[in-house]
Amino acid sequence: MKASALQTLIFCAALCSATGAAAADQAFALQAATNITSVQTSSDLMRDNNAITPLDHTAQTADIWERVRNGFAMRDLEGPLVDDRMRYYLARPQQLKVMFERGRKYMFHIVSELEKRGMPTELALLPIVESAYNPQALSSAKAAGLWQFIPSTGKDFQLTQNWWVDERRDVVASTDAALKYLQAIYEMHGDWALALASYNWGENAVARAVANNKAAGKPTDYMSLSMPTETRYYVPKLQALKNIIAHPELYNISLPAIPDQPYFTSIEKRQGMDVALAAKLAEMPLSEFLMLNPGYNRPVMPGSDSASIVLPVDNARKFQDNLARHDAPLVTWRTYSVPRTERIEQVAKRLRLAVEEICTANGLRARALLAAGFTLLVPSSAAEVAIDTTNKAPGIKLRPVSAPATRTRTTTRNRG
Repeated sequence: MKASALQTLIFCAALCSATGAAAADQAFALQAATNITSVQTSSDLMRDNNAITPLDHTAQTADIWERVRNGFAMRDLEGPLVDDRMRYYLARPQQLKVMFERGRKYMFHIVSELEKRGMPTELALLPIVESAYNPQALSSAKAAGLWQFIPSTGKDFQLTQNWWVDERRDVVASTDAALKYLQAIYEMHGDWALALASYNWGENAVARAVANNKAAGKPTDYMSLSMPTETRYYVPKLQALKNIIAHPELYNISLPAIPDQPYFTSIEKRQGMDVALAAKLAEMPLSEFLMLNPGYNRPVMPGSDSASIVLPVDNARKFQDNLARHDAPLVTWRTYSVPRTERIEQVAKRLRLAVEEICTANGLRARALLAAGFTLLVPSSAAEVAIDTTNKAPGIKLRPVSAPATRTRTTTRNRG
């Protein structure tokens, strides 16, 4: 590291201690933005010290960050684009903090899965680039989950997407699919930078770009290819995050303490169950339950032989004990077949429900027009109301919630 840059970082660290968090964040962001181009990357520091960290998956680590660093194995990317992304992240320390904290729930699982496959642990940082470690993230291109699978790629990797479930958001299933995909495109290109470009842009697009450069007698490395701007910055983003995590103290970044131990475990669940009840039995807030089980589209989790839920290790035993003592129905919702074509407002009025409640439970817009036979998910209390009005509305059909299956094809029309 150049002396002037080191002096700047020491100055910023002293300022942080003296002036409080808000002023320090602002001052450091300004200083980092001004001086980042003169700061050597973490890979430069390692080379200067002639210290190459060997890949040792058997080593015991104090926290997950040390384990991640021990598994770094990708060739470092350097240049103005990496410097630019370094400036971007260092100017936003609070955003980094939020993303790192979100990763607390998932990083042990992802790092463990990477190590099982012999893959570089830099890839544990990829969900920061893709989704800011938000499993419920949905892009304008309909990419969903931590790993941002688009619907077609999700199908290619057997991620179930139906009315009940979207496994692109399932933490365990989507991680398995993402790592399989990354393995496949690495084997295709033999280069992690090109594999990552393929993950973002598509393997066929990258293959064409490589073929075009070969035909023109040009280099075929990542930086030499012609590609969209988003893909051009994709690998530099990951490299910038790697640099920060490799030496957070040099950039005045404080990583949250994340133990190197499992955060969650999977529990078999063959019976259908309300999402809210599952959270209650696990003695955890619904919002936290959904961050670990974001793949469910409805307020009910239909049961099946292969169904499971993900719970914090400390809550799994509570869930099993409370479930054993629970003697009330596990599902308080029913499917309701609309007897004739009508607006949601009319259905809500007849069932004495709020329009918003029907829309939220069924993923509908408030102005939707429902065709005769359209199946809705409604609370059991509303089903009882429907039974009471059967004489006034013949043809009403009520069924218990069953296991996930292809939904009966129905149509909706949106007015206005």
